[in-house]
Amino acid sequence: MRTAYRVETVRAAEAESMARLPEGALMRRAAAGLAAACAGLLGRVSGARVVLLVGSGDNGGDALYAGARLARRGAGVSAVLLGSRAHGAGLAALTAAGGRVVEDAPEALARADLVVDGITGIGGRGGLRPGAVDVVRAARESGAVLVAVDLPSGVDADTGEVAGEAVRADATVTFGAYKPGLLIDPAREHAGALRLVDIGLALPPVPDAEALQHEDVARLLPVPAGESDKYRRGVVGVVAGSARYPGAAVLAVSGALRGGAGAVRYVGPAGDAVLARHPETLVHAGPPAKAGRVQAWVIGPGLGDTPGVDDVLGSDVPVLVDADGLRDLDPAALRARPAPTVLTPHAGEAAALLGTARQDVESRRLEAVRELAERYGATVLLKGSTTLVAPAGGGPVRVNPTGTPWLATAGSGDVLSGLAGSLLAAGLDPLDAASAAAYLHGLAARHASRGAPVAACDVAEALPAAWRDVQP
Repeated sequence: MRTAYRVETVRAAEAESMARLPEGALMRRAAAGLAAACAGLLGRVSGARVVLLVGSGDNGGDALYAGARLARRGAGVSAVLLGSRAHGAGLAALTAAGGRVVEDAPEALARADLVVDGITGIGGRGGLRPGAVDVVRAARESGAVLVAVDLPSGVDADTGEVAGEAVRADATVTFGAYKPGLLIDPAREHAGALRLVDIGLALPPVPDAEALQHEDVARLLPVPAGESDKYRRGVVGVVAGSARYPGAAVLAVSGALRGGAGAVRYVGPAGDAVLARHPETLVHAGPPAKAGRVQAWVIGPGLGDTPGVDDVLGSDVPVLVDADGLRDLDPAALRARPAPTVLTPHAGEAAALLGTARQDVESRRLEAVRELAERYGATVLLKGSTTLVAPAGGGPVRVNPTGTPWLATAGSGDVLSGLAGSLLAAGLDPLDAASAAAYLHGLAARHASRGAPVAACDVAEALPAAWRDVQP
């Protein structure tokens, strides 16, 4: 699992390490990892042309020390000083190794094979300063590989916000721990490929954010045993679809069936459409309370004005609420439920739940998902370019790493709801069910599309392949 820590936590760990290590040891460790990563990207170091964009902080020092290492291996290294001062010892190391400081940044960048962004550090806020903007643009236009030191300058390390101009790196070499902003859009798109350099920090056991990997998801997924039957595997109830949107019901049921549910009980007006596609579904005209026993409910996809939300929320089993079911939810009623609730809004629905503008949610996704989880007492899966899952009781936010733009298609959220509902019915904790579902959903979309347009029904059909992907 990838774990990410806030700047305050990382700095405290760095201070503890520096107190017991020789002066400069931590920076030299970081610079050694940065130089190794740059060498790997260059392929051949000797004769390569490297330009360092150096700010006043420690990231500038990291860049200078790394540049010295590359210069000693035969690279031509030039430094462009963009801050009010440069790290003295780092600058001395660079010049001693044969590197040089240049005034004409555009000329140096035009010939560069690799550019190192050491302009601002993890404490930077508010985008690039005007003096750096033209230099960064020239670096991008040069066609050189652009490597960010710790994180791209101009992005917020704690939140992933990008307020103004920021570096768009091809790769980011980060030290000690991932920072939340490296995992969360819009900053994530600026980071490129990530590489973590271990510099020996002692970090707390509970991170601020975390991202599941294949082996983590494999441990969470339910696997039937010899004595399993459809009821032991979990029965999920789906209240979805309407006369106008019968396909939403089909897609939600598809996600539930291919997500491992032992059985699916469908309640709603789209029973004929559901049975035509999935004859194994148990269809009931309603209301949900009379449909039979379930271990979890999914309600909302394509529901329109069809009733049932209050009935389902009044049950004593986990409930996932999506789409039309999210309208006019009462936070107090959700917090008072005896069983867990999972909400799965996109940015527009999240904005309505919070009473704010959609652009505010999209620019501050981490803050929005945490606020929703706290206000509604629910686990919240905030869909989007980076899907985030916040637990009801606080704790690390899960960041889904498998998302793909091909999921931006009608009905894909309905499939996700059914899939997550099936995992809830199988007994997974709400945080695990939501984050494992998002992970598999992204993998399935990649399987289905392979770089070509994909429909939601294709994503549902690819779920078994995604399930197999994560198995050891």
